[in-house]
Amino acid sequence: MINTLLFIVLPYVALILLLLGSIYRYRFNRFTVSSLSSQFLEGKELFYGSVPFHWGLVFLFFGHLIAFLFPRSVIAWNGIPARLFILEIAAFSFGLLTLSGLIMLVARRVNTTKLYPVTSKMDVLVYMILLVQVITGLWTAVGYRWGSSWFASVLSPYLKSIFVFNPDIASVSAMPLIIKIHIVSAFVLVGMVPFTRFMHFLVFPFTYIWRRYQVVIWNKKQA
Repeated sequence: MINTLLFIVLPYVALILLLLGSIYRYRFNRFTVSSLSSQFLEGKELFYGSVPFHWGLVFLFFGHLIAFLFPRSVIAWNGIPARLFILEIAAFSFGLLTLSGLIMLVARRVNTTKLYPVTSKMDVLVYMILLVQVITGLWTAVGYRWGSSWFASVLSPYLKSIFVFNPDIASVSAMPLIIKIHIVSAFVLVGMVPFTRFMHFLVFPFTYIWRRYQVVIWNKKQA
């Protein structure tokens, strides 16, 4: 029963919230679809935390996406041990990069009192779930090696069964607890996207690519 709730009901609830919630927010609260900037309140720690967090997160996201979309190619790539080692080391390194950036961002929120007024309860909840997600991912990489291979061969079919509306949870139900927590926290994050700052990931400013350069003038007071 619990596996049915976690690996069938939760994924569909998360996807429905992502789809309908994103459409509603973009249609009726379009100007909130951004990450509320706090750079003017504190910029240095934001830079040192945000850059590694975003780069690490982007790599991990696309790494999981490739393993999901092209599992056979990933398994074939991993057929050569040297390639497998390179992929696993790269994934773990970007996981550490993400965690280091996330810890810096959390510490910044805690230590900079000027940020308290612009930090919501949802921000705190997101940080907590992100920490669970990243830490369990690293824990999985250490405790259950060659994750890129067994993700492609075991979890990819499960995820595809969700999207074709024929969920098969036999394989995922047998997974160790730490991996289950990693999977569940991922679905929770997906469902939370429309209600958090993560919405800005879905609205890339493509017009910046062809927009004409803008002149920015800084006014400094004379000493």
